[in-house]
Amino acid sequence: MIEHILPHSVAVSESFDDVPEPGVLHPEEARLVENAVETRRREFTTARWCARQALTTLGLPAVPILPGRHGAPQWPDGVLGSITHCAGYRAAVVARAPGTVMLGIDAEPDAPLPEGVLEAIALPDEQRLVRKLRDTVPEVHWDRLLFSTKEAVYKSWYPFTGQRLEFEDADISFDLDTRAFTARIRLPYRPPAGGPAIDRLEGRWLASKGLLVTAIAVTSARLSGTGG
Repeated sequence: MIEHILPHSVAVSESFDDVPEPGVLHPEEARLVENAVETRRREFTTARWCARQALTTLGLPAVPILPGRHGAPQWPDGVLGSITHCAGYRAAVVARAPGTVMLGIDAEPDAPLPEGVLEAIALPDEQRLVRKLRDTVPEVHWDRLLFSTKEAVYKSWYPFTGQRLEFEDADISFDLDTRAFTARIRLPYRPPAGGPAIDRLEGRWLASKGLLVTAIAVTSARLSGTGG
């Protein structure tokens, strides 16, 4: 499903069901969820299984994927990756650096956000956009899609910049014809080497099978050519 909104250079593994737990996790990973509730342990296990399947597709060893600073998954040297899971779906994607410099995915159920969450995560203009889109394309839950796009932005942004973003730091717009989105970053990042400031990211979205999926994949060529 999510491969439809990612470049061919990105290896994808996804699952709509959980894999059997015994033997899937490395000991270091198993310790992270040994006291977790069953649902959390199962989603963690399947997501890690997906991550190793994706690594294998790139011809890389199926190593443990452990959390690093702020909980972001740590990938082998020379690899970028992203993991997502929600009810009924788990996925992982990986790509080789330096060809790919930013990579982030997210999946959410195609259902409304809980009451009050939109106001907490959306800028005023975004709230107005969501209300307009609800009338234009009511079959998509735009509040949840907005949340998902921001998650994809943060997952791709932090590993590259080391800069943490809050929800209000990314201003999202959607393109309905191409199923794309643009995130205008309100805290622009300037690379240490003095390159152009990065002030926007572009990604794609898909609504299918009761799910919303979003993805950002930025290549080094695209970054040097556009500054975003």
